[in-house]
This record gives sequence, C-alpha cells and structure tokens, in this order.
Amino acid sequence: MKNKVLPDLINRRTFIRKVLAAGSVLFLGFKRKTSSITPFEHITIKNMKLRNRFVRSATYDGYANISGHVTEEQIKLFSDLATGGVGLIITGMTNVHHSGQISPFQNSIASDDCIPGLKSLTDAVHNLGAKIAAELAHAGKEAAWFLGSKNKEAIAPSFVSDDTYFEGKYRKMTEDEISEIVCAFGDGAIRAREAGFDAVQLHGAHAYLLSQFLSPFTNRRIDNWGGPLRNRLRIHQEIYRDIRSKVGEDYPVMIKLGVQDGFQGGLKLEEGILAAKVFAEWGFDVLEISQGLRGEWYEGTEFRTEINSIDKEGYFRSWCKGIKNQVKVPVSLVGGLRSFKLINEIIQNNEADLISLSRPLIREPDLINDWKVGDLHRAKCISCNLCLQAVMSLQKLHCVQRTIADDNDKQGVKSPFYFC
Repeated sequence: MKNKVLPDLINRRTFIRKVLAAGSVLFLGFKRKTSSITPFEHITIKNMKLRNRFVRSATYDGYANISGHVTEEQIKLFSDLATGGVGLIITGMTNVHHSGQISPFQNSIASDDCIPGLKSLTDAVHNLGAKIAAELAHAGKEAAWFLGSKNKEAIAPSFVSDDTYFEGKYRKMTEDEISEIVCAFGDGAIRAREAGFDAVQLHGAHAYLLSQFLSPFTNRRIDNWGGPLRNRLRIHQEIYRDIRSKVGEDYPVMIKLGVQDGFQGGLKLEEGILAAKVFAEWGFDVLEISQGLRGEWYEGTEFRTEINSIDKEGYFRSWCKGIKNQVKVPVSLVGGLRSFKLINEIIQNNEADLISLSRPLIREPDLINDWKVGDLHRAKCISCNLCLQAVMSLQKLHCVQRTIADDNDKQGVKSPFYFC
C-alpha cells in the first residue's frame, strides 16, 4: 500500500506557499483579509455618501451663545474643517433636554428655535463638500456642576454613594423622566433632519447618560431599566425606536459607544462587545468605538496623553478590531491616531471602516488635505490636553500650542515644544 502522507504534506505546503505569495497571512488556520481600500476612498452609509473615510469625531467647542444657538464663529470653525478635507464632521454634544445641559455655551437641539442657526451651519459645511452629523446627548449626572449653578439637580440612572470618581450632586431618575428623555432624543433627531444634518449620532460613551445606564457601576436599578445587560440597554433601544419612528429608515443613525469603563468594577469589555453586536442587529448604521465611564485622569479616560510614538497610537484599536469582526455595519476607530501610515494599515487590514480624529484637527484643520496631496507628516498634535483644559474653564475650543507658536512667530521667537 502506497504511503499517501508525504504527497498530502507536499500538497499542503505548496498550497500554503501559494497563499503566502498572494499576500495573505495564515495564523492557526485563519486567513487574515486585507483590502486595497485607502482612507481616501468614499463610503456610502444609507443615503449619505462621504468623500473619504475621515471623520471629525464629536468635539465640544464652547462656541454656542448663551441660548445654545449657533454663532458665526462656530460656522467659521466648521467651515475650516470642511475646507480642510474631512469627509464627515460630527458636532460636539448637543443637548436634547434641559436636564442634560453641561455648559452655558453648549449647542442645544431641544427646541425648534435652534433650527435656523443649525441650518446655517449645515449649509456652510455642505457648500464646502463635507457631510455633517449632529451628536445627540444627555449628560446625566455629569450636568451636576452646570445645573447646580442654577439651583437645579442633575439626574442619573441611580444614586451611587461609593463613586470615588464623581463628587457632584444628583438624584435617581424616575421612570416618567426616563420616558421623557427617550422622547427628547427622538424629537432632537427630527430637528436635526429638518436643519439639514446628514445623520445623527447618539452619545453613548464618556460617562454621559447612556453610558451611565450601560455600566453596572452607575446603573444599580432593580426595575426594567437595570440589572442584566438587556435591561441596561433598554433605554438605548427605546431611543433608537423613537428616532426611527420619527426620521424613517433611510436616515443614518449612528452611535458612539463606550465598550469598557476606565476603572475596575465597571463595564467590562465582554459586555461592551455584546452591546455593540446588539446595536448593529437593531439597525444602528455606524458604531464609533470608545470608552465608557472615566477613571483616573488622564490614563483612565479617552484623553490619553504622551502619544509620542506610533506604538502608543490607536489605543482603542484592539477593541474596534474585535467588534469589526463580529458586526456587519461600518465601525469607526477613534483614540490617539496621529500617523497616516498606521491609519492606512488599519483601513487596509479591515480593522475599521472609518477613522475618527479630534485633537489633531484642533491643531491642524487642514491635516486631511495635507495627507491627500502626499504630505504624510505625523500630526502636530502632542496630546497635551491644554485644549481640553481650555474648554473646561469655559474658553472656546482652540489649540493652545498653535496659539503659542503663532505668537512666537510674530515676535520672532523659536516656538517651544511642550510635553504634558
């Protein structure tokens, strides 16, 4: 009887050599897929066609007036981003209800009188070739400082007496208040569509209300809104259903999702991934993957610092990659991306469909155009978080490093390079 083992082994080796020659990677029997897609190729999400894969991730800017309306300065800020080449701009968090306002200079979408200003904003962005989405948000207990200044009390899923990461005053929401907030998100989406926004994004991350409901640390309710994961996701589902019933099936509805909290004892990644899969099955059109509740500043938050080498970039990359492999909707990666080489690799390896940037575009609004024409320099943002400190002190969003550099250039002084 002839020995067939050796010929079979030779055939398998020949097959492997051919696969490797074709540019694939084999690991424990799994084939890693790559693509020829670049970050500059368009992508269509429902009826929204983006000119490239770059997204200006939602960033609070403090440019609204005291009534929460759009200002001319804000239109200039967004116009610079659109001129700079980004495909999709997502606004900073717009409050859908007065109980969720976090700042006196935050944009509101809680009433119809906000629509004309928002329409001027979307028109300006569209005239420059970009698309724009409104981020719908409620701050939950994070609104405590602003509301406290008005002798009002913030609300949250539960009151947590042992929360060492939060010191503001707030109380547990009633079920009637939950229903009111659900409706407010849907009404905000209607106003966004009427104002010309191409999509909406729910803010389900960064310690705000929806991440407070998702996390077992801050949601200790014993009714149908708390307990097991399906109950903690109930408010997300009710909001999604309300929005869909009001804007229709053709309108893109996205979510920024915090899939893990920034400290032990909070939301675990395993549950965060399950939540992402559920959201995709419900019909959310894009998942932007980020962090949930915040821990120690800055390493336990989305505002990581000292991103001074490529290996420190993309700090949510593994989370995004794991979710991308399990859902059938576009996934966006955010968090510390600074190098075009890494961004291109992530897109070509099918680890993400979209690339979200925030701090780099504060420093360089025209960064995407630079990359498009072949100037592939690393983003000049040094992740010092002075821009964050500025808006937290009620200043308007700006890059402090660029301001220092511009002032020094005018005075003929060599610009210092700060590491924070």
